[in-house]
Amino acid sequence: MSAGRTPRPLGLESRYAAHVLVVDDEESSRTALARAMERFGHRVEVAADGIEAVAKLRLHPELIVLDADMPGMDGYDVARAVRRDEEAFDVPIVMVTGLDGVEDRIRAYEAGVNDFIQKPFDVLELHLRTEAQLRLKRAFDRLARERAMLEEAVEARVRDLRHTLEELGEAHRKIYRAHLETVRALVIAAEFKDGETAAHVDRIGYYAEIVGRALGLAPREAELLRHASPMHDIGKIGIPDRVLLKPGPLTPEERGIIERHPEIGARILEESQAEVLRLGRVIALQHHELWDGSGYPQGLREDEIALEARVCAVVDVFDALTSDRRYRAALAYDEVYRMMKGLRGIHFDPEVLDAFFDVRDEIESVRRDVRAGPVPEHLAMVGGDGGGHGA
Repeated sequence: MSAGRTPRPLGLESRYAAHVLVVDDEESSRTALARAMERFGHRVEVAADGIEAVAKLRLHPELIVLDADMPGMDGYDVARAVRRDEEAFDVPIVMVTGLDGVEDRIRAYEAGVNDFIQKPFDVLELHLRTEAQLRLKRAFDRLARERAMLEEAVEARVRDLRHTLEELGEAHRKIYRAHLETVRALVIAAEFKDGETAAHVDRIGYYAEIVGRALGLAPREAELLRHASPMHDIGKIGIPDRVLLKPGPLTPEERGIIERHPEIGARILEESQAEVLRLGRVIALQHHELWDGSGYPQGLREDEIALEARVCAVVDVFDALTSDRRYRAALAYDEVYRMMKGLRGIHFDPEVLDAFFDVRDEIESVRRDVRAGPVPEHLAMVGGDGGGHGA
């Protein structure tokens, strides 16, 4: 049927001209409904039964005017089929029915019908009710479009924010890595004065991390310990070479100078707000404190000494005894272990020393593999990705 073929009733032109599907098994009713809808300005499709109506959902109607009482697939069945359709589920349905009982209307609402028109229909009522449904449909469609646009805009903003945060995170990682590399270079410079190597610096860090994990430190805490513990002797950079490198025994005065390196190291690191340097300062200051209180510079004892410093004290002695020195060759593991066990509860925290022995195989593996040059890949991944905290 062509829209506008019959003059439209005055004042009944639709403000929401739409594609309408009229469904009725009675030809006279179907024709009357279709003509009325065309007079309102709508483009009309017709279906003679429920099966044809469901098939014509693929034509994308914007409103369905539906007879309730049809043979086979009745109006209720059609309404339920519409609501199950992924593309047509929100199309408004106006049911034309001769039934006016409450139960019939409840049944229709449950099937998905939006409104009713009593048979025989009144043209004005048909116009008002279908116009109301089309107005609601247009409003819902507009809201859906605006919501989709808003969601797209939000998603774009989220993508931009995520990209910015990723760039910021990468920048922070680079700064942190550069920060650690600078500190490591300073630590190595201090160790070189004493004839040590970069391998010694790396080993101390990995030993400390392994023991820290054995003591139950969280992965982040153990990794932080790895980066902070090599700073224990950074204060040596402030010790005169004539004392630090003296080949013979030290005088009491020279011993006093050497014993200043924990405080020098603490002063070097004290201005930083970086977490790794704050921990490095504690370790530098306390790594020569002994469990029985006989250490220096403060004479701390037992739990007065930070756990990280107690860990560093154990692994530093192990690495020193198993390394060649100007005045002696490296000692065998068995001899070193015997000496360290003899200092349990005197120099060393018993719990920390026990944890050290629990992981001695890992410790020996690090001692064997980290000798010079780059850290082997399988050790660079211990406790993290080797990129520093937060990487």
